[in-house]
Amino acid sequence: MIPSDPYAAVRIRDFRLFILSRLFITLAIQIQGVVVGWQIYELTKDPLSLGLIGLAEAIPAITVSLYAGHLADIVERKKIILACVALLSFCSLALLYFTTNLGSFLINEGPFAIYVIIFVSGIARGFLSPANFSFMPQLVDRSLYQNAITWNSTIWESASVAGPMVGGLVYGFFGITAAYSVDALLVIAALICYLSIPNRKLPPITEEQGIWPKIKAGINFVFKNQIILSAISLDLFAVLFGGAVALLPIFADEILHTGKIGLGFLRSAPAIGAVVMAVYITHHPIKRRIGKILLWCVAGFGLCMIGFSLSTWFWVSMGLLILSGMFDCVSVIVRGTLIHTLTPENMKGRVAAVNSMFIGSSNEIGMLESGIAAKLLGVVPSVIFGGLMTLSVVGITAWKAPSLRRLEQVN
Repeated sequence: MIPSDPYAAVRIRDFRLFILSRLFITLAIQIQGVVVGWQIYELTKDPLSLGLIGLAEAIPAITVSLYAGHLADIVERKKIILACVALLSFCSLALLYFTTNLGSFLINEGPFAIYVIIFVSGIARGFLSPANFSFMPQLVDRSLYQNAITWNSTIWESASVAGPMVGGLVYGFFGITAAYSVDALLVIAALICYLSIPNRKLPPITEEQGIWPKIKAGINFVFKNQIILSAISLDLFAVLFGGAVALLPIFADEILHTGKIGLGFLRSAPAIGAVVMAVYITHHPIKRRIGKILLWCVAGFGLCMIGFSLSTWFWVSMGLLILSGMFDCVSVIVRGTLIHTLTPENMKGRVAAVNSMFIGSSNEIGMLESGIAAKLLGVVPSVIFGGLMTLSVVGITAWKAPSLRRLEQVN
């Protein structure tokens, strides 16, 4: 048996440019997330205000996602990506402007102006996600899908490690203006990289006519495929109930007493674990017992969230978040491989939109859920509740989706 080449996908120039642009845009988003979270918490001292950040981004992302998936199947995906990244650069520059003497008066009375910018960036990310998802497999051969997804995940997670650390350090040592400046420069760098990738022709258009029939065909495909639906549902509820990221400013400030720099490290911890796991999977691809591995990893993620909520030691908390990132990385790679492999090329945009609506928006809605639960139950009990809900979802999925539980491999 010939061993697989772990570097096969990155030997392709256009794919290298693609993951480099993903590196820059993810760094920018992570830096922005740390800075916005701490900025709003300093303005309000209210856990619900942190949850509203997620709501401000989720509402537009959910609203446009299905149409964005349809658009990704009928318009050249690179054009959509360029428009979205250009809009994200505008949002980053606007946040930077609010930190200057001319713009600071806009947030003196509260964080409303910041929420507006986050709302606009949510629109851009709603269109960007299915376009990116559908564009990547056009850059590599089908046989390299898992390798490409693993590299894409590795780069994304690496940026998720560095981004919060850079954001926390720059904000802590140089101030908010410097942090938002780095954010804006990275988005512009991503735009330049995307511009350097040649256009790709669209796959053949399906026979359905009209916007709604095409969108409906994508939705029906997902809901009729038990493996894809159950994999997406697992991640949806795990992220919705199991995420403590929205509350990390409170853990950093009031429980672990680490401040802004500590917050940056805590935000980076899950991604550190994910990078370690992604590098391992790059050299040792998952080839058997895919379904059971997915279920056990989501359960492990839920247990890590419960342990994190009970910890009052910084390094124990870091370790549990790192472990949660390792479990989550496996889930992301398996789900991505399943969707890319089992979805026809001419439906990838619409299926990606459904995936984005389930998973991407659940991150933001999960932030709102965390904020509301923390307000009602308290910070620690709310995270314990989320972890228990994640474990319950794993049990129900294993029971109700036997085709996923018994899945051995994907060809």
